[in-house]
Amino acid sequence: MSGLARRLGLGDAVAIGLGSMLGAGVFSAFAPAAAVAGAWLLCGLAIAAVVALCNATSSAQLAAQFPESGGTYVYGRRLLGEWPGFVAGWCFVVGKTASCAAMALTAAAYLAPSGWSRPLAVALVMAVTIVTSLGVNRTAAATRIIVGIVLVVLALVLVAGALSPHVDAPLLGGAPQGAYGVLQSAGLLFFAFAGYARIATMGEEVRNPGRTIPRAILIALASALLIYLAVALAALATLGPAALGASRAPLVDVATAGGWSWAAPVVSVGAGVAAIGALLALLAGITRTGLAMARTGDLPRGLSIVHPTAHVPRVATLWVGGAVVLLVLIADLRTAIGFSSFGVLLYYLVANLAALRQDRENRRYPRALAVLGVVGCVTLAVTLPLWSIGAAAVTIAVGVAIRVLRLGRAAAQP
Repeated sequence: MSGLARRLGLGDAVAIGLGSMLGAGVFSAFAPAAAVAGAWLLCGLAIAAVVALCNATSSAQLAAQFPESGGTYVYGRRLLGEWPGFVAGWCFVVGKTASCAAMALTAAAYLAPSGWSRPLAVALVMAVTIVTSLGVNRTAAATRIIVGIVLVVLALVLVAGALSPHVDAPLLGGAPQGAYGVLQSAGLLFFAFAGYARIATMGEEVRNPGRTIPRAILIALASALLIYLAVALAALATLGPAALGASRAPLVDVATAGGWSWAAPVVSVGAGVAAIGALLALLAGITRTGLAMARTGDLPRGLSIVHPTAHVPRVATLWVGGAVVLLVLIADLRTAIGFSSFGVLLYYLVANLAALRQDRENRRYPRALAVLGVVGCVTLAVTLPLWSIGAAAVTIAVGVAIRVLRLGRAAAQP
């Protein structure tokens, strides 16, 4: 039950945030977003970026006030009450567990021979679980290496796209897809942006958290936005909206459009490595929220045990790793992305509401950003595919029912 050790500096925190945001999203999210928004993809990206910025500023100022493991679960309990905190924590744990499955499936899709995707995905989850259980320093070091590899691969894609023949189609314009299609693309692209939450959820392990966490969140988000914008422009200019929306591996198609066939395996490996990096950062973030929930009894208390030498919640890490393996065996990528997006949007809804309750002394950004974040989260959540909303709603209801039963049993005891 001991506390975690503060071992992460600014560079480590930025790397963990970038490692989460430069995962499967940058290699896969643009295709489904283009399928629903067409040439208005960039508008969807802009909306997702604005909502992400609002959520990031709320998370940053909340993390500076409450530098503890758990992120919005802690903020919601402190400023809104136990139930909002629980809903935020539960949405994060189940939503990001689905994200982990999506990362593992994406990595395996790029790296595995035909017919071996799920076995490789399971092996990757087991390997990442072991690395995460060894200590946060190893997690940060591995993430730095992975982010470096991904940035090199993305640079290759951008150069290839710049040298390839461009399609004769406008990057913005054409027949509008309708507001619903643009908003749905924003919701899908938000899946790629949500990684900065890892920094806040690991607040108990960051040195000088009041200064480091806000800076790390904003630096990671700004860096990711610039990279996404460059990639989106290259993909639209090289493939065009229709081909991008139909592509199964959009960045591979961008890299090979000019005849660079040798680049296909390089980009495929880069995509797999990026997904592994996101899986690594996600697993670390989920276990810290699970640790915080276990400390208060909202999850089994055994998950709050911190390893005496590694200083990580090893029991929680092993349980989450097992849950991800199960999801990998039964879920598909599209289901995992939609489910995760809905849960994480509700998580940030609670974060923005909590930010609105902060006193003036702890508020670093205008209240209008938190209000816009509330509106944005609700709007993007309700425009996601209905099956995503339904599956997430059922899962949230199950968590609420379990907590009601637990509280009822506790109240009945003498």
